[in-house]
Amino acid sequence: MISLENRVVVVTGASQGIGRAIALGLAKKKAVLFLVARNGSALQEVADIARTSSPRVMLQAADLAVDGADTEIAESLGQEFGGLDGLVHCAGAFSMGALETASVDELDRLYRINVRMPYGLTQSLLPLLKRRKGQIAFVNSSQGMQARACVGQFAASQHALKAIADSLRDEVNSDGIRVLSVYCGRTATPRMEAMYKLEGREYRPELLLQAEDVAEAVINALVMPLTAEVTNITLRPLIKSY
Repeated sequence: MISLENRVVVVTGASQGIGRAIALGLAKKKAVLFLVARNGSALQEVADIARTSSPRVMLQAADLAVDGADTEIAESLGQEFGGLDGLVHCAGAFSMGALETASVDELDRLYRINVRMPYGLTQSLLPLLKRRKGQIAFVNSSQGMQARACVGQFAASQHALKAIADSLRDEVNSDGIRVLSVYCGRTATPRMEAMYKLEGREYRPELLLQAEDVAEAVINALVMPLTAEVTNITLRPLIKSY
């Protein structure tokens, strides 16, 4: 197994949910963290906890859907470290609606956040990742493999993210870069709680995947010996409540 100690890793969506759990899990492995999220106060709270075990934590409160945010992050990392060992995409958006009534504007919003944003950030950071033979992880959704009713817009963005990851893997494996996609079933996060409210159902987080479960799976893949690559992980709750 490889060590993550002093390896520089970017985590997006690090202020809550799965991104928060992955950031704190990486901190326990002594990784150097560059945390990104829109909510600056929540991000600061995560950074404060991470600093109790990580050798260094940097943070940037930024909306990655805004043009230019990705290049600013790349410039900061390039000046500070000269290379990058890992990029974990956790930021994203969700909505529900039947195709008959859901607006095209909402489809465009989900595409911009869930597809264009990770695409642009990966493109900006790829030169830094190549210098260190780094790793890229896309935290996707089970809807990125099989869509159900009334989530067509969201599922389409997750299918697109899968295609980007699969294509990228074939492009960069020869550079020593590993690319992982993680397809999560229902996970106890603030986004999932909001989703249950939209469905008019009781939210019982104890019956769902925990964010720490996903973090454990991601980190275990990142520390695999470099003779192997974990390409896809599918996770779902053991006891089904849906």
